[in-house]
Amino acid sequence: MRRLFLLLLLFPFVSFAQGTTALSLKQAEALWQEHSRELSLARAATVGAAADVTTAGQMPNPDVSLNLASISPWSGYGAGGWKDKKMDNILRLEQLIERGGKRELRVKGAEARLDASRFEFDDAARQQLGVLRYAYYNLRLAQEKLGLARDTAALYGKSAAAGKLRQKAGDIAPVDLSRLQIDQARADSDARQAQADLEQAQLALAYLVGLEAQAPQLVAADNWPALEEQALNLAALEQRPDLEAARRRMAASEADRDLARAQKKRNVTLGVQYEHNMQNAPTNSYGFGVSVPLFVWHEYEGEIARAEADFNVARLQYDQQQAQAGSQNVKPTFMCMRNLRTSTP
Repeated sequence: MRRLFLLLLLFPFVSFAQGTTALSLKQAEALWQEHSRELSLARAATVGAAADVTTAGQMPNPDVSLNLASISPWSGYGAGGWKDKKMDNILRLEQLIERGGKRELRVKGAEARLDASRFEFDDAARQQLGVLRYAYYNLRLAQEKLGLARDTAALYGKSAAAGKLRQKAGDIAPVDLSRLQIDQARADSDARQAQADLEQAQLALAYLVGLEAQAPQLVAADNWPALEEQALNLAALEQRPDLEAARRRMAASEADRDLARAQKKRNVTLGVQYEHNMQNAPTNSYGFGVSVPLFVWHEYEGEIARAEADFNVARLQYDQQQAQAGSQNVKPTFMCMRNLRTSTP
């Protein structure tokens, strides 16, 4: 059995058949960047956050109104043409003036959320790149396992066939032939399982690179990476943009809290009006007005309490992620795959 195992290790693992789609890791990464659904979702979230910054920086629109007044129910609208009607015409223009730095706080929060979404995109790319590389080398591993399993099954098949001849010649006992046949059946079962594992690995990689229709033909063409390349890739994977994203989310929650507190500062609405009076002698007059809300029923206590709670949650989440980042060791994808490879029987 030891000699058989050594012979199996000398067999070439993979030979690419015609009709296959051989991918290098660089080709797989290029397809992944183009077709990754997770990256598309993260990119769309960033676009939406950028639009929120534009919205947050906009000032309230002014209001314009045109009113007809002094319409008498007894004398009607007056005699004569339109210019002789006994109605007052009032044109009013109003503008809301926000106080307490509300606009600046909205922009500050929106910009922090935009920064967070960008870092979250980077983190999604980092994580999904690790998933892609794992899937790629998992397919490579499955290819090697299938090649080994098929070679093993073929050798056990030859051994079982030779055993039949030897048993007929009386060289071995029937029980020895049974052992050979059992070994052949086990090797055939291992080959079928290796084929199923290969198909599963092909499907996993095909989903990531957008080649689901070509999954049965996918082949990982690259060899295992060198140790130096693994170290460089590990350094990239260990970067944690998710921590920076959490910090920016906390900053956004802090701005939202300050914005809720700023609601206590009353906004002011300034208005100007022009009035054309037709009741007696036609006259023109102008007016100016100021209005402020009265905090009688609604004083924003609920909004402030909610914003305080959201800020505390964001702060605790950031602290939690910091602690987890300090205690966890990021496992390199390539070292994991190398360990899997060296554990191949």
